[in-house]
Amino acid sequence: MVEFNTEVKDNILHLVLKGDLTGEGNGPQILGQVSDISQKGIKNIIINLGEVRYINSSGVGVLITILTKFRNAGGEVYLVNPSEHVQKLLIITKLKAIFSIEDTIETAIEKIKNS
Repeated sequence: MVEFNTEVKDNILHLVLKGDLTGEGNGPQILGQVSDISQKGIKNIIINLGEVRYINSSGVGVLITILTKFRNAGGEVYLVNPSEHVQKLLIITKLKAIFSIEDTIETAIEKIKNS
């Protein structure tokens, strides 16, 4: 199960995940909270993966659902600070080509401000 917390700063949703993103546990809670916030006009989200050890296919589904929701609203999803395991998964699944991936929150914020 993954711990998560959300915060809106400067019109950007920050989602911090910690643990194993397996989707089955609290995936629906994460999606519900993100969906509620996005309906308030927030178009960009930064997902901090720095403390995510493991992602399974359901966890990937959670990320793709978030990506679809924000892109459909004209926004973008930035994955920040993925661990080595998560980076390998993103490469193997070809998701690295789909998501915007940044090393730091600051670089993601810069990209959002410049877009």
